[in-house]
Amino acid sequence: MPALVLFEETAGVVGKLGCITLNAPATLNSLTLEMVDLIQARLDAWREDPELAAIFIVGAGEKGLCAGGDVQALRNSSLAQPGGPCEYAEAFFAREYRMNYSLHTYPKPLICWGHGIVMGGGLGILAGCSHRVVTERTRIAMPEVGIALFPDVGGSWFLNHMPGKTGEFLALTGASINAADALFTGIGDRFISSEMECAVLEQLGRQHWLADAEANHALVRGVLQDFAERSSEALPGGQVEPHLELINSLCDTENVHVLIDNICSLVTDDPWLVRARDNLAAGSPLAACWIYRQLRETRHASLREVFQAEIQLVTNIIRYPEFAEGVRALLVDKDRKPAWAYPASRQVPDAVLDKFFTAPWERNPLADL
Repeated sequence: MPALVLFEETAGVVGKLGCITLNAPATLNSLTLEMVDLIQARLDAWREDPELAAIFIVGAGEKGLCAGGDVQALRNSSLAQPGGPCEYAEAFFAREYRMNYSLHTYPKPLICWGHGIVMGGGLGILAGCSHRVVTERTRIAMPEVGIALFPDVGGSWFLNHMPGKTGEFLALTGASINAADALFTGIGDRFISSEMECAVLEQLGRQHWLADAEANHALVRGVLQDFAERSSEALPGGQVEPHLELINSLCDTENVHVLIDNICSLVTDDPWLVRARDNLAAGSPLAACWIYRQLRETRHASLREVFQAEIQLVTNIIRYPEFAEGVRALLVDKDRKPAWAYPASRQVPDAVLDKFFTAPWERNPLADL
């Protein structure tokens, strides 16, 4: 059985380039706990290796970097231990978020090739890297409202740093965005044509790496900028920037129920907006409430505080049946008829929502970040 994550080292003129390949193309490289642990261990080892100068992260296959976490395994954990602790799921999220935090704070250049499908946990990897490349086939989304989860893996950080109300809109609707949108919202740094992947990797592999990490970041920026300039004409048109004024208007309220009404009652023939509207309308009303509240509560939080807040929320979600029902309807039985706990957001009791934002343990698993 092939390894779920592949690791390689390429010697440059001076120093080495590391490569991490998520190697589960049959599941669109969806992350498992084993994969998270393998990546974390190698990141730790390469951080201490003075010869290892930079790391390139890519997904195996043509379809994408990573479609997220293995939600069926997480659902099984939730069902096996109703009310929790849900051992596998809670261990997965704690260690995944720790890995995400490692990426965000890694001193050496991390280059992520965000090609194809980049969703959920895949977006957490892309967002955490210091040099984020998107291509003409990049499709980014965090459609967690449809399975009663929330945009985690640092989503509370990067969504809150997007222009205007974009982060709230994308979080609630799960709308798909492309490379142009990624550049506009700040989740991507460079657009490079997918056909140049091998050339980019080859160019990075033969650098004269330096002892100073900042100098190596500059080397990486120079390489990527050169390829980006040669790719500029292939950049597709975006959806977010042209609709920014409307997005800001729809989300211009402090009341989550009004916001949901604004989006769900939108009359439009625009296909992107129609899908966004319908995603929210079909999603969990309870999840929409906790998504909105999570973003509001972490608006001014530090990165460390964001991950501590996310592990608290996700632990409470996993211990509650709404998530398992969402995954059942979308991915297991595939009937797309979830029996949500509440038919509308206004019917969600404040006391129920409050419990999701109350610590379920004495000590936060990420207290030592």
